Amino acid sequence: MATFLYKLGRLAFRRRHFVALIWVALLTLAGVGAASAPPAGTTSFSIPGTEAQKAFDLLEQRFPGQSADGATARVVFKAPSGEKMTDAGNKATVEKTVDELADGSEVASVADPYTGKAVSKDGTIAYASVRYDVSGMELEESTKHALEDAAEQARDAGLTVEVGGDALQAVPETGATEIIGIAVAAVVLVITFGSLVAAGLPLLTALIGVGIGVSSITALASVLELGSTTSILAMMIGLAVGIDYALFIVSRYRAELAEGREREDAAGRAVGTAGSAVVFAGLTVVIALVGLAVVNIPMLTKMGIAAAGTVAIAVLIALTMIPALLGYAGRRVRPAGAKGGLLGRRRRDGKDGAGKAAAEKAGAEKETGPVKANLGTRWASFVVRRPLAVLLLGVIGLGAAAIPASDLELGLPDDGSQPTSTTQRRAYDLLSEGFGPGFNGPLMVVVDAKGSDAPKDAFTQVSDEIKGLDGVVAVTPPAPNKGGDTATISVIPDSKPSSVQTEDLVHAIRDAGGDIKADTGAETLVTGSTAMNIDVSEKLNDALLPYLVLVVGLAFLLLIVVFRSILVPLKAALGFLLSVMAALGAVVAVFQWGWLSGLMGVEETGPVMSMMPIFMVGVVFGLAMDYEVFLVTRMREAYVHGEKPGQAVVTGFKHGARVVTAAAVIMMAVFAGFIGSSEAMVKMIGFGLAIAVFFDAFVVRMAIVPAVLALLGKKAWWLPKWLDRALPNVDVEGEGLRTADERGSGPDEDRELVRT
Repeated sequence: MATFLYKLGRLAFRRRHFVALIWVALLTLAGVGAASAPPAGTTSFSIPGTEAQKAFDLLEQRFPGQSADGATARVVFKAPSGEKMTDAGNKATVEKTVDELADGSEVASVADPYTGKAVSKDGTIAYASVRYDVSGMELEESTKHALEDAAEQARDAGLTVEVGGDALQAVPETGATEIIGIAVAAVVLVITFGSLVAAGLPLLTALIGVGIGVSSITALASVLELGSTTSILAMMIGLAVGIDYALFIVSRYRAELAEGREREDAAGRAVGTAGSAVVFAGLTVVIALVGLAVVNIPMLTKMGIAAAGTVAIAVLIALTMIPALLGYAGRRVRPAGAKGGLLGRRRRDGKDGAGKAAAEKAGAEKETGPVKANLGTRWASFVVRRPLAVLLLGVIGLGAAAIPASDLELGLPDDGSQPTSTTQRRAYDLLSEGFGPGFNGPLMVVVDAKGSDAPKDAFTQVSDEIKGLDGVVAVTPPAPNKGGDTATISVIPDSKPSSVQTEDLVHAIRDAGGDIKADTGAETLVTGSTAMNIDVSEKLNDALLPYLVLVVGLAFLLLIVVFRSILVPLKAALGFLLSVMAALGAVVAVFQWGWLSGLMGVEETGPVMSMMPIFMVGVVFGLAMDYEVFLVTRMREAYVHGEKPGQAVVTGFKHGARVVTAAAVIMMAVFAGFIGSSEAMVKMIGFGLAIAVFFDAFVVRMAIVPAVLALLGKKAWWLPKWLDRALPNVDVEGEGLRTADERGSGPDEDRELVRT
């Protein structure tokens, strides 16, 4: 592996014009494809294998032409203080609004509040239901404007009017904090490298990689039914790993220069060593993201594959474009620890000789004095001296942070989780005020009586059975289809859609359906957005353990190959579990309990998004293994080259701690930038990933990992002999390159390596 990547790095350095042209061409091609692609259509949110999806599919078969997946809107009216919606003037305003809404070209139907009994008992609130022929994302802007204009005209007449439903669904915005995150990353890079040029390389390559990835997603969005959240997720992860991967290679390149290497050779060795770590770190992230397919939720699978593709692009760019850009930068990227005045001078021939670089390094040491131990070295030395105390403190701290996770409640966001500044949220609150909280999440019961001898009797029995259940406010009469073999019944719970009581009611209806089927032969199914959310949450919970076993198991095997050890990968996996549980605890504390909710812009607390645990397991595991690979491969490299286990830990921190710290801060800044998103899902993911990186990088990898390695000593690198012989030697440490150097390979031999 190291030898192949060494050749690749030198080739990219030498043929930099060709490499740069390829990536610019790919970026241009993706950009043209995105610009010329048709707008993204509806995002299919099918959940195979769930009862809610089965009922939804049945509705499309038995009630054709009713646009089961069409957008909906509820225009909610509230009378001025002291008036009723049944007053003549207010009634005339509502009826005029209904007539205007019915004139829309994409409108399937509009229900008049007065004929549809959609007026509250106290007469102060009414609503008109609007159904459209197409989904919310496919609605034309003129249709949305017509809806808003109709509501505004009713407001001008003196009524309070708000619009709920998905007809006004908008593409989520990330806000200015995303730019702030990138700016923070730029500052950290400048501090780390002490050079604008060196700092600019990771940012430039990360932006190119994200540009290619997101543009490709946009170009394929209509064909593959990719939602807007998919591109945001790809951007979030692509930026973070793209900067990190490039950072590690540039840092290793500067370290190789400081050892006296020629620049072309330093680029090859940086890609051969740090690039090997990048490949395996990227593989763990890709495995974790692609593994989301085991959940069998198409939307989640597409999100994972799209983000994995962006990560793969980031790896390829780091391995090829970074050495190419280092070739362009020349002496503007200086050796690690070098001063600009001493090593910033150009030579006329534009080349560095190994002897000249070594002389410059010696001169630098003469001017600055002996190199002092850096902060990473001092910290590692402390941990090696006090490993048990550091280990206990880290584990107890993460355990305390994970305590709120024991109170985790899962659900999917609805209009009730929107900011109070939105008309959707205000409509939600008005409906709760006028008709009860359960009115915002009605359950649709579908009765399939095709196998029943008396369909009408079956419909009546189902309706009567539901009326007798606890937690039911209202049940509409059965509405059969033209064939008379299927009917729909709307059920209004007395609790809000995301509550545990509503979930219990759904299960109670389904349990009652089993007895009804035995008596009548009719099958009872519960669907609707509320039932769909409940089924999604349960499906995700059921898939969490198999997914965890699959992803962690595959990555464990991969890390055995990388580290040639059993205990190091095991320790990596256990440390990840600590960090992800602590991160889930922080998410619960902020988004469910409301701690620091004002600071995070969380206007409404409630259940944690149901896909958050499995998503965090996947993404955080991949990112956690990044730091594990980057930091521990340096320790492994020192150990393989003859250092004692304790000293190898210190050496690994000497070379890697500063860079890993910078990488973690950059990744946290990028993720935290998405906390400003208007989309609750994106905001929660941004916070969860940022805090998870903090726990994993600074507590697990910087404290617990060296403490465990210090306690284990040589046992940490133990591997059964039979397994050692069976495993392929990927040479992440670059031992093959070191051997070639010891043989005294000259420039001619190096060129032969590149040609072969």
